[in-house]
Amino acid sequence: MRVIALSTLRSFWALPAHRHAEQALKAWYAEATAAAWTQPADVKARYANASILKGGRVVFSIKGNDYRLIVSISYKQQVVYVKFVGTHVAYDAIDAETVDQTQ
Repeated sequence: MRVIALSTLRSFWALPAHRHAEQALKAWYAEATAAAWTQPADVKARYANASILKGGRVVFSIKGNDYRLIVSISYKQQVVYVKFVGTHVAYDAIDAETVDQTQ
């Protein structure tokens, strides 16, 4: 899969308050870029705790659920778009089906 955009993840873990997320996000990124997901079931097979939302969105728990990562996946194009990365508290304050930090 092609992940867009690593820069969003880097910007997040570069903040002193979120430096503990760096290794977990790097591990997720490495796994996602090596994957070839063709349907939501493929994501669930690897990440049983991932939440599949409508519109191709997926919510991943990162670092023992300390952080949340929301992506939109185009299975046909093999592209993962990062829509949100944040703490669990920040996640609770947004709508996972519409949030887009890249805008």
